[in-house]
Amino acid sequence: MSDVIRSEIEIRPPSVSTRIAASFARAGRKLAAEPLGLGGFVILGLLCLIAIFAPLLAPYDPAIQALGDALQPPSLAHLAGTDEFGRDILSRLIFGTRITIQTVLSISLIVGPIGLLIGVVAGFFGGRIDALLMRATDIVLSFPSLILALAFAAALGAGLTTAIIAISLTAWPPIARLARAEALVVRNADYVVAARLYGASPMRILLLYIAPMCVPSVIVRLTLNMAGIILTAASLGFLGLGAQPPAPEWGAMISSGRKFMLDYWWVAVMPGIAILLTSLAFNIAGDALRDILDPRHARS
Repeated sequence: MSDVIRSEIEIRPPSVSTRIAASFARAGRKLAAEPLGLGGFVILGLLCLIAIFAPLLAPYDPAIQALGDALQPPSLAHLAGTDEFGRDILSRLIFGTRITIQTVLSISLIVGPIGLLIGVVAGFFGGRIDALLMRATDIVLSFPSLILALAFAAALGAGLTTAIIAISLTAWPPIARLARAEALVVRNADYVVAARLYGASPMRILLLYIAPMCVPSVIVRLTLNMAGIILTAASLGFLGLGAQPPAPEWGAMISSGRKFMLDYWWVAVMPGIAILLTSLAFNIAGDALRDILDPRHARS
């Protein structure tokens, strides 16, 4: 009896928690071998911490005006200088991190499921459903995303919420096409064929066998797209269609500082540097995440 119990223990597959822990350990080892990607994740982690603890980190209130200190250059009192209303630019950048992170996460949570759903349905069912969904996707892709986002934002009205909706309406087609390509490959896999033979319904195969296999690629694509989302959101803010004053949105800060660019460069340059570093961090982290989650792109 003890031999039977021992043999059952030996052939018992590892638990789900064990497999998850092993996956995280492998991802950690791969990430440790990518110092540049690790740096990108560190920067993104710092940005998240800055967004969470902005009231504790900001040296000044970002909305309080002090006209006597207007357009002061960077100094010990104001590390990034002040704007035309005497507001501390560093404090506004710190609170602006909240708006940027909120925008990126909100758009990703909208675009990811929509693109994944449309893509896997088109790839799995094929035929007329595929043709209909992909033609709608092609129509949206035929317009420049920024121009289409501007049109939606202008129609819906200025504001952060409408900017998020406008960008989301234009950002899902690349995710849908990627999910469709993955679904076309996965639907012919052996385990999907076996599930069909065992009588699994099309909806069960779609939700439990097809969609989960497309999620890693979608996550990687979303991470790589976040830099473009930040730039589009900053562009809407620059044109006055994003977060409205006195909200410290980085694009709006550049727009208000462009008139002082020649004499007081820091008013526009500081938020530009923040946008540059954040976009670069997302790009680097996305490349590293692609290497970790998709072995086809792993470096030799």
